[in-house]
Amino acid sequence: MTDIRVLIVDDEAEFVETLVKRLRKRKLDVAGAKGGEEALTVLEERPVDVAVVDVKMPDMNGLELLKIIKKRWPLTEVIMLTGHASLDLAMQGMESGAYDYLMKPMDLDELLYVIEDANSRRNLMRDADRTEEEPPAQSQG
Repeated sequence: MTDIRVLIVDDEAEFVETLVKRLRKRKLDVAGAKGGEEALTVLEERPVDVAVVDVKMPDMNGLELLKIIKKRWPLTEVIMLTGHASLDLAMQGMESGAYDYLMKPMDLDELLYVIEDANSRRNLMRDADRTEEEPPAQSQG
């Protein structure tokens, strides 16, 4: 699983640090960001396969960040994290291209499963893009 690059984005610093540590113990390549602006800086330096984004953040909400990520890095899959109060925003995120959403607090194994699933879809989309770019093979006859 070490080939999956993940970014955790949440304004709660302790949550980010704990989740990054727990995912690294599971052999994921993980970075953390404590808000939308910091996430964009991290992504500019090191694009990821899957971003796990909190919906409610003060500097930039998760929906705004999702739209920017999908525009700049269209193959990056985004998983939205939400509390009960922001479920509507998470649903809007799904309509805007999020892969899935999870309710906080979430089970680590469930998060891992969704990250792996999102990465599989990302790989399928990437491979489909490559296939479209390749010219058809010419038959030898």
